[in-house]
Amino acid sequence: MLNDRGSKYAVAGGPVGSAEEAKAFVKTLCRRKKFAKATHNTWAVLLPDGPLKNDDGESGAGMVILRMLEREGLEGHIIVVTRWFGGTKLGGDRFRRVQDAVRVYLDEMEGSGR
Repeated sequence: MLNDRGSKYAVAGGPVGSAEEAKAFVKTLCRRKKFAKATHNTWAVLLPDGPLKNDDGESGAGMVILRMLEREGLEGHIIVVTRWFGGTKLGGDRFRRVQDAVRVYLDEMEGSGR
């Protein structure tokens, strides 16, 4: 969990093979009370049919995740960055926190032998 001026960030992810599976992954995540109450659940995935992303109101955050997935060449794996707004607008720093969350996730994947 990352914190910045009251906002909290979490990251989750897993393998998905289609747009339907990606949407089901997010839906399952949001069934958990904690994530259902989040301000934003932004996500992205690279699929054979092309990239998918959803900003969930955090304009531009899905593209940040997508670019990082492209750089890593990680296909068929969704990454969801969740934010609970803490009352202070972060401006451009919100994108740095999204990047930080994705980096934590990718580092943990590499550590587990991706």
